[in-house]
Amino acid sequence: MVWKPHVTVAAVIEQDRRFLLVEEETSSGLQFNQPAGHLEKSEDLIAAVKREVLEETAWRFEPEYVVSIQLWRKNPDSPSFVRVCFSGRCHSHNPAQQLDDGIVAARWLTRDEIEAERHRLRSPLVLISIDEYLSGQRHPLSLLKSFIDLDHE
Repeated sequence: MVWKPHVTVAAVIEQDRRFLLVEEETSSGLQFNQPAGHLEKSEDLIAAVKREVLEETAWRFEPEYVVSIQLWRKNPDSPSFVRVCFSGRCHSHNPAQQLDDGIVAARWLTRDEIEAERHRLRSPLVLISIDEYLSGQRHPLSLLKSFIDLDHE
């Protein structure tokens, strides 16, 4: 069997000292996560995070920075994830838009409210990413390079 990690993107989005999270149905019940999801074929990382935020929250998202690139595995029997975490700003909310399957609601919560719900976080990366962001961790988007569908002779 070939081992390969799942490539995912996530967004830390702050507005008025609140962070945009999604409340979603999981096999462990209702949990909170950043707007996040898997990279799709022929999609670059920036397009992926914009799409995921829109699909899960009905907000248009403009990434400004990379907060961190995270490798996470819950335990030795769990899949591994390479997660690129972005920060940026939202604009143009469409409250009539239907959210992705499994998403119950998009919620704006303070860091303290998120801490109080620690037991309902999809992974420890939710709070870790917020704390990285709050500590000022920001890297330029130019760090990311995409070489998709290029012909090389």
